[in-house]
Amino acid sequence: MKHKKYLGALLGVIMLLLLVACGGGGNSSSSSSSTSDSTSTNASSDNAGKRTVVVGGLFDITGGTGDVGTPYAEGEKAYFEYLEMKGGVEGLNLKLVGKDYAYQIPEAQKIYQELRDKEKAVAILGWGTGDTEALRQQVAADQLPFISASYSENLKNMDESPYNFLVAASYSDQGRAILKWIKENHEGDGTPTLALLYNDTAFGRSPVEDIKAFAKEIGVEVVDEQVIDVQATEAQSQLLNMEKKNPDYAIINQTWAATATILRDAKTLGIDTQFIGLNWASGEGVIDIVGADVAEGYIGILSHAFPYEDMPGMAEIKEYLDAKGKTIDDIDQKFVQGWTAAKIMVEAIKNAAEKYPDGDLTGVQIREGLESIQNLDLGGLAANITFASDNHAGTEKTRLGIVKDGRWEPITDYFSHRD
Repeated sequence: MKHKKYLGALLGVIMLLLLVACGGGGNSSSSSSSTSDSTSTNASSDNAGKRTVVVGGLFDITGGTGDVGTPYAEGEKAYFEYLEMKGGVEGLNLKLVGKDYAYQIPEAQKIYQELRDKEKAVAILGWGTGDTEALRQQVAADQLPFISASYSENLKNMDESPYNFLVAASYSDQGRAILKWIKENHEGDGTPTLALLYNDTAFGRSPVEDIKAFAKEIGVEVVDEQVIDVQATEAQSQLLNMEKKNPDYAIINQTWAATATILRDAKTLGIDTQFIGLNWASGEGVIDIVGADVAEGYIGILSHAFPYEDMPGMAEIKEYLDAKGKTIDDIDQKFVQGWTAAKIMVEAIKNAAEKYPDGDLTGVQIREGLESIQNLDLGGLAANITFASDNHAGTEKTRLGIVKDGRWEPITDYFSHRD
C-alpha cells in the first residue's frame, strides 16, 4: 500500500510537470503571436502619420500588345520601387496596385472597378486606346485622373475626357510630325506619296483620319491604306497591294511584332518604300525580331529616350538598376516610357499633397496636381510636359530616329508639326 501511495504521488508530480510544459508551450505560442503583432505594429509605425495613396495599374502582359506592354509595365513598377528604395515621398505612403488585363476591354473594365472599389485607388496608370476610351466616362464620373499609354487624339477632348492626361505627343501629332519631316526632306520629284499601314483596333485606327487631313493640307498624297492584324505573322498580300500604288513612304501604326512582320516581308518582296513607324512601332524590339540587316534604314518616332542615350534623367534609372544588380542592357525604351509615365503621376501626387496637407488625397486634388505641372523637365527621357485646367495634352513634340548598324539614332530633336 505504501508503494502504491508513493507511486500515486510520483504520477501526480509527472502530470503536474506535463501540465506546466503544456502551459509553457501555450505561453510560447502566445509570445510568438505577440512578436508577430509587434512586427505588424512596427511596419505600421513606419508609415505612421503618412497618407496612403493607391495608384491603380492596367497592364497588358499577355495580350495582343504584350510585346511592348510588358516592358512598359515593368518601368512603371520600377519607378515606385525606386521611390521606396530612396525612402519614399515625405508624408506619403505610395502604392502601385496593378493587374494584367490581356488587352481585353471587358477585363479592363472589371479590373478598373476592382481597383476603384477594393483597392481604393485614387488615380490610374492605364494602357490601351480601346479600354482607355471605353473607360473615360466612368473615370470622369469617379473623378480619377488617368494617365494612359494611349496617345489617342480623342483623349484631348476635355468635354469627353476631363480626367484623362496625355504624357506624350498624340498619335495624330506624331503622324503630323512625320508628314512635316517628309515635306521638308523629300528628295524626289513631284508630290510625296504615302501609304498607311495599321491594325483594326481603336489604337490602330486612331490617327488615320487626322494624318489624311494634314497630308492634304500640306501637300502629301495618301495613295493607299492597308489593314494588318496587330499580331500578324504574314503581310505579303497587303504589301503587294500597297506596291501597286508605289508610295514613297508608308507610316506604320503597330507594335513591335506586326512591324517586324511588315519589314521582313517588304524585304522579301524587294519593296523600297521608306517605312516610318509611330512610337509603338519603334524601339529595340523591332531590331531584335528581324535583325539589324532588315531593320537598317527604318525610321520611327522616338517619343522617349533609349537607355544608352546620355540623358540626365537616366541617372535615377541606373541607380535603380545598380541596386537590382542589373544594367541598362536589361531594359529598353518602353521601360523608360513606363518609368516616365509613373514619374509624372507621382509629381502630380506630390503637388496635390503640398497644396492639401491634411486628410486623404482625392482624385480631384490629384487632377489639380497634374494641371499645375508646368514645363516639367524629365531629364531628356521625354519631351517636357505642361498641363492646364483647359489642356490635358502634355506636349505635341516628338523626335524621329533611324536604325543604323543595329541601333536607333535620333535624326531630329524634339519638334512639333507647328514649328
